[in-house]
Amino acid sequence: MKKFFKILKLILASLLTLFSLTVIYLLVFSAKDKRYDFASHFQGVYLSQSMFEILKYQDPSNHQIYFEQSVPFNKRGYYKQGFQLLDKAVELDPIMHLGYRGYMKLRFLRDFNGALKDFNRLDSLTPSFIDTPWGEDIDFLRGEAYYGLQKYDEAMTCFERSIENHGEDWVDIQTFVYTGLSEYKLGNYNKAKIEFEKALNQSKYTVEAHLGLAKIYLENGDLTKSELHLDKAENYFSYKRNDPYNEYLNEVYKGDITQLRNSGA
Repeated sequence: MKKFFKILKLILASLLTLFSLTVIYLLVFSAKDKRYDFASHFQGVYLSQSMFEILKYQDPSNHQIYFEQSVPFNKRGYYKQGFQLLDKAVELDPIMHLGYRGYMKLRFLRDFNGALKDFNRLDSLTPSFIDTPWGEDIDFLRGEAYYGLQKYDEAMTCFERSIENHGEDWVDIQTFVYTGLSEYKLGNYNKAKIEFEKALNQSKYTVEAHLGLAKIYLENGDLTKSELHLDKAENYFSYKRNDPYNEYLNEVYKGDITQLRNSGA
């Protein structure tokens, strides 16, 4: 039995040594592109972060390393660590990463002024085409930032440019919703109604537009139409704008529908 345990310990020690050598080789000596791909694929785990640290030491001017290393920190809400890395990526390649940093400031940090600064700087660096930070039109994002600052006239100017950029049939449907909300905030209910209806012409499932119309009809004393749009907002609620990582500025909740319904009862 003692011989068996001795052999078992020897096998385990050999396997541990082999594993350690494999990890060392993977961390330090394998091809940089393979290590980068591995670290990117396993974002957030200890081995991935260790590999990024070695890659930064070996290739300190590679902006993508800093960007990829920042992603898991920002996803988990560790913005101090995440933005230290993201800021370095922006420093090394502003055109590549300014849009993403502005997007993060807008959607996650609610740093509307910081987001606008990044979007405007990016726009100045790329005058020959329309930027789409993280896949969204830059003027739509700027409009959203101004909306967050309660600068509704500036927001609508940006949303109008976004429509010009893409055309009414292709623009983000939330452009009409935000424009409607901006008009509503300014007390322009008829103009707000037109914008919400434009959103519904694109898709009848636009919950945010139904809720906006329900508010307008309720304030105008038309309880029948208000109830109609509240019913539709409730029935189509699963189609609402949603992101598992953050809350939108025009986010709607079932409680909003219930509260509005009760106020008109």
